[in-house]
Amino acid sequence: MKKYLLLLLVFITVSFDTQKPDAYDSGEWFKFRIHYGFVNAGYATLEIKDAVRDGKKVYHAIGKGYTVGMSRFFFKVDDNYESYFDKVTNKPYQFVRKIDEGGYTKNQEGFFNQDNNKVLIKDYKNKTEKSFSVTENVQDIVSTFYFLRNHPNIDKLKVGESIVVDMFFDDEVFKFKLKFIGRENLKTKFGTAPTMIFRPIVQSGRVFKEEESLTVWISDDDNKIPLRIKASLAVGSIKADLDGFKGLKNPFMVKMK
Repeated sequence: MKKYLLLLLVFITVSFDTQKPDAYDSGEWFKFRIHYGFVNAGYATLEIKDAVRDGKKVYHAIGKGYTVGMSRFFFKVDDNYESYFDKVTNKPYQFVRKIDEGGYTKNQEGFFNQDNNKVLIKDYKNKTEKSFSVTENVQDIVSTFYFLRNHPNIDKLKVGESIVVDMFFDDEVFKFKLKFIGRENLKTKFGTAPTMIFRPIVQSGRVFKEEESLTVWISDDDNKIPLRIKASLAVGSIKADLDGFKGLKNPFMVKMK
């Protein structure tokens, strides 16, 4: 379940537009409260730090998700997703995926060779290594989030239009499509915020009811931060609300209660 929650969170950065302020910087941190129906099921955090890869200063993004209380008793989740990506091009250098979802586990690292359009996957659980061909400018699951937030066209989309990103996930490249639905003033714990509403196109069947089962509300300001995520699952529904934040690059445009 948490894998797909991160995937939602997963939706929001391609090239930089000098006319538009950058949406984020090192030190940004989010915490999301996750509800399964009326139950407080868990939390997810997402933060970005500075790091060095191949002698270059890069961003290091870390996403964690975990269940709490009775939800942990019935379905224990401890997920860790990380990405190291270029500060200018947003191209990922490395990703980490270490998850435990109700006994389903993965422990992998991916190393991108963007010059040759390859990614080397080291699977520590199964003690294997395998190289995959990828498309040019491919993103991983976490870097996609930041890639979309700085996308030069995100503020220019008309209702029904989409942004498409090549994303590498589960040993394959697929087209991650983010469809713009409209705008809405959303009531949050921080006040009422103007938002843009998006719908990621996901695979229906195993987890989600339909291809358009996810809905995401992001702040309609220069930060482009996720404020709410809702998903209709094959069984029940799940919702994540922003519960805390710090280190925003730009002013948070919210009307106090």
